Amino acid sequence: MSQQVLVLNASYEPINVCSMQRAVVLVLKEKAEVLERAARRLRSAAGALLDRPLVIRLRYYIRVPRNEARKISRRAVFARDGYLCQYCGATSQLTLDHVVPRSRGGRSSWDNVVTCCSPCNLSKGSRLPEEIGWSLRRAPRPPRPDVFISVAAPRKPRIWEPYLLA
Repeated sequence: MSQQVLVLNASYEPINVCSMQRAVVLVLKEKAEVLERAARRLRSAAGALLDRPLVIRLRYYIRVPRNEARKISRRAVFARDGYLCQYCGATSQLTLDHVVPRSRGGRSSWDNVVTCCSPCNLSKGSRLPEEIGWSLRRAPRPPRPDVFISVAAPRKPRIWEPYLLA
């Protein structure tokens, strides 16, 4: 039961990805309804047949923290930046860089952390990009909600596409 299930808020906004087991529990507790199901069904220990959910919708609206408040992770920053060094465009040896270095009071926030390759990170050191004549390909910002879905489920089933289109 390791298949992933897309979770939608009551407003049909995608908010998360969960395991098949968690989705079945939410449906059985009547906290969610199945919107898309697989052709094959699940059999319970008692022998009952259950829908195998692919997309579920919560029956009540839950307030999701704004993206600025969500915890920063390497994978989320890489996904937000398209897995590209924000200084040179490299796609290998990726690390994180604080645009305003922590040694100069820079915070670990969505608008100060970018994807950076190791060579650029070493060259930049504790300087500001402007001090060495560099510029960012894209200004750092809080990620869109779909970035967190991409991090949780890098391979998205086709059946999810109508629910992920913004």
